Amino acid sequence: MSGRRIQGSLLSGGGQNVVQGLCNRTDRPVEGSILVAPRLEAGLYDAIVSARAVVCSSGGRTGHMQSICRGRGIPVLRIDDADLSRLDGEVTLHLQSESIVIGSGTGTRIPVARAERALLDELGSVCAVIADLQDIETVNDCGPDAERVESFFIREEFLCLAAGLRPLDALHGGPSQAAAYGQALAGRLCDFAAALLPGQRIVLRLLDLRSDHAAHVTTAPVAAEPNPEMGLHGARWLLGSDAYRDALHAALRVLRERLGDAADRVHLSVPFLTDEHEYRQLRSHLRIPAEVPVAAFIETPAAVHAARAICAAGASELFVGTKDLVQFYLAADRNNHLVAESYQTRHPAVLAGVRGVVAAARATGTPVRVFSLYADLAHYLRQLPPPDGYMMCTAELQQAFAAA
Repeated sequence: MSGRRIQGSLLSGGGQNVVQGLCNRTDRPVEGSILVAPRLEAGLYDAIVSARAVVCSSGGRTGHMQSICRGRGIPVLRIDDADLSRLDGEVTLHLQSESIVIGSGTGTRIPVARAERALLDELGSVCAVIADLQDIETVNDCGPDAERVESFFIREEFLCLAAGLRPLDALHGGPSQAAAYGQALAGRLCDFAAALLPGQRIVLRLLDLRSDHAAHVTTAPVAAEPNPEMGLHGARWLLGSDAYRDALHAALRVLRERLGDAADRVHLSVPFLTDEHEYRQLRSHLRIPAEVPVAAFIETPAAVHAARAICAAGASELFVGTKDLVQFYLAADRNNHLVAESYQTRHPAVLAGVRGVVAAARATGTPVRVFSLYADLAHYLRQLPPPDGYMMCTAELQQAFAAA
C-alpha cells in the first residue's frame, strides 16, 4: 500500500507545499500528527489544533471548523470516504497537487508566492478573524503591517472551545453557573484586551452554537434539527434565553471592573440576523446598555435587504459574513462537498448583495466590513465599492503580509 497516491480536494492550504506525519484516527490531540476524521466537528477541536494537517471525507471550504484550520494555517484535504478508511501510519500530503501519498516523502517548505504591494495598500484597515489569544499575538508580531489591523473578531463558541468552557451546560445550570460562565468569558476577553496594540479592539460575536455542533460539546439536552444551518441558533436562540442575558451582564460587569475605560475596546456583534425588528428585539431582550456598541452581522439575504433599516435601528457597524451569505443566496450548503461547484464566492448575485450592503452603510454613515478569503481578495477589491475594511483569517492575513 505504501507509495499509493490518493487524489483529493484542498479545502484549506498552509505555508508548506508538502506536509508529512503519522495518522491520528482518534479524537484525542496528538501533536504534529495528521488528523484523519470523516467530518470536522466541534468535539475534535483539541485534536484539530494540535495537528499538522487534517484529512476528512466531507465538508466544504468555509465550514466552521475548516475556518479554524484556515486561521491557524492547518491544511485540510478532503478525499473520498472509501480512501479515508485506508489511511494508516505515515502519510504525506502534497498540497499543490491536492493529493496524499501513503508512506514517507519529502517535507520541503516552499515560500509563499509574493503578491503586489498595491493589493495590501488597497486593503486598508483589517479585522483579523481569530480563534484564540495566540492569534492576536501572532498577528501583532508581523511587523509594521500589524498596524493595519484595527480589530480582532472572535466567535464566542470558538473562544469557549479554546478555553474549555461549556456554555450550554452552564446556561442550563441555574443563575450561579450562568454568572460564572459570563465571568469566565470576560476573564478571557480581558486577556485578549491586554494583548492589543494601541488603537485595536476586540469584537465578540455573541453565542451562535448550532444544534449539530452543540450536541458534541454539551451534556445539556439539544434538540435534533433536520437543517441546523437554518434552525434555532444565532439571534433566534438568543431571543429565547434569559440565562444568556444574565451571563452577558455578568461578563459586562467584569469587563468594566477589570478594564475600566478600556472595556470600551470590547464590542459586541449580533449573529444570524434577519432584520431591524430582530435587532431591536434582541438588544431589548438582552438589556444591553445604550453605551455598549452592538454591531450586526449581515449573512442572510433578508438582512441584506434590511441593511439600511438595521443601521437606522442603531447598529454600531455592519459585518458582511460572505461565507453564509453565499450558501443562502445560492442554496448551496457550504459544508457539502457534493455541491462545491455551486458554492461560488464570486457569484454576481452575491456581489450585488454585498454592494447593496456597502451602499446602505455609506448612506447612513455606518462602518461596514466584508469578510474575504485571500483567494478572493483581489476580485473583491476590483468588483466592490470600498468598505471601511476587510475581514480575513489569521493565517491568510499573515500570507498577505508575507507576500507584500
